Amino acid sequence: MAILQKHGKNSNLDLANLKDNPPDNFGALGSQKKWGESNSNWSRPAARIWTVVLLFGTCLLYCARVAMPICAVNMADQFKWSKSESGMVLGSFFWGYCFTQVLGGYVSDRVGGEKVLLLSAAAWGAMTAFTPILAHLCSQPIVSMTLARFLVGLLQGVHYPSLASLCSQKVIESERGFLMSTVGSGSYLGTLVIGGIGSLMLDLYGWESVFYVSGLLSVLWAYCMWKYLLKGEGPIITLESLGSAGAQSKLSKRHWLRLFKQPAVCAVIITHLCTASTFFTLLSWLPTYFKDTFPDAKGWVFNVIPWFVAIPSSLFSGCLSDHLIGQGFDTASVRKLMQFFSMGVSSIFTLSLCGTTTFPMAVAFVSATMGLSTFSHSGVSVNVQDLAPSCAGALFGVMNTCGAFTGVIMVYFSGHLIEATGSWASVFALISVVNLLGLCTFLLFAEARRVDIEVKSKHHNIHI
Repeated sequence: MAILQKHGKNSNLDLANLKDNPPDNFGALGSQKKWGESNSNWSRPAARIWTVVLLFGTCLLYCARVAMPICAVNMADQFKWSKSESGMVLGSFFWGYCFTQVLGGYVSDRVGGEKVLLLSAAAWGAMTAFTPILAHLCSQPIVSMTLARFLVGLLQGVHYPSLASLCSQKVIESERGFLMSTVGSGSYLGTLVIGGIGSLMLDLYGWESVFYVSGLLSVLWAYCMWKYLLKGEGPIITLESLGSAGAQSKLSKRHWLRLFKQPAVCAVIITHLCTASTFFTLLSWLPTYFKDTFPDAKGWVFNVIPWFVAIPSSLFSGCLSDHLIGQGFDTASVRKLMQFFSMGVSSIFTLSLCGTTTFPMAVAFVSATMGLSTFSHSGVSVNVQDLAPSCAGALFGVMNTCGAFTGVIMVYFSGHLIEATGSWASVFALISVVNLLGLCTFLLFAEARRVDIEVKSKHHNIHI
């Protein structure tokens, strides 16, 4: 099956006309011209600077996020927590993480993603740095730590929807794949950094140091972003600024309902749901799989190598997708190709884990799975910006909320599946089935034309 195809001559002409002379209405919402004027794209040098800054921001986001899992064992010993109490503290982050996804994207679409990113980073960075103090001051550390992690999750929940909104407003279509894949690789870099340096700090200076350093560095990052990129402009978000936002974000309930009736939008949500749930499951259970299957194996091998593979893989996928679009290939076809590698090819390596394998083969299969899964940064994660740039943040928030909830459910279900069957093959088969379900949905219904506007001209029916 040929996944990629180049635009035909007529298609190029129509698309050029559509881009140069966009429809002049959002229905009753206002003019599209105003939207374009109020959201000028970054220049290429500015985009590169922002890419590096956002990469470090995402890296620090994960440093703060993974600080608690790294320190949980030491904290449990000091405060006499049981396994269930430790699990309650660790799990509280994800419940907070789910609640602010849509709100973060909605506000970002109205006032700018950079403001939301700045304020949230300063807040969750300060909360992370304050965590050890809160633990020692409170007479019930289990309560204070559960609340602190819930708040950190609540504040970090706006990060990725804000990124999606910022990218859709400031980055041209042919460069979005590189930015999102590069920034997305910050999550793997942050996991590596906190896993290596954080573990060393934990042994030398105690668990408190991990929170202090990761939290203060995050606050410093927010300050540098405000000082040098925003030029000291006050990132204050007021009710007036929300009310006077550009027309692009003023989508009524009727338009949101129309948006969710679009097959392409439903396909993006379902595909991201499947991608997120399978990623959370692998992230949660792979260490246990290696310990059960290869008890004598070195933990640093299977905890580090897959992430080292994921970083260049994510960068490569972004460069590849932008190059193909720049060469004139159909945008929707490129998004589908990236998702095919992310969910289709990766499932082949996941299923390979079902059989009897040696430790090196298992590490190689897992590394290939994790590396290929990063191609989704240039697939479904960017496709939401193709479909609805005027509300990409809010829509991505809906996607991420669904993905987080189903991810938690699938992690728990996988644990019961392992106990019931006594076999890891059932879990890997489940992951592959969910991946293939999401992939088929995306291949059948995904598009790259804008669906967040009402177009009265013939161009409404053009499929990019």
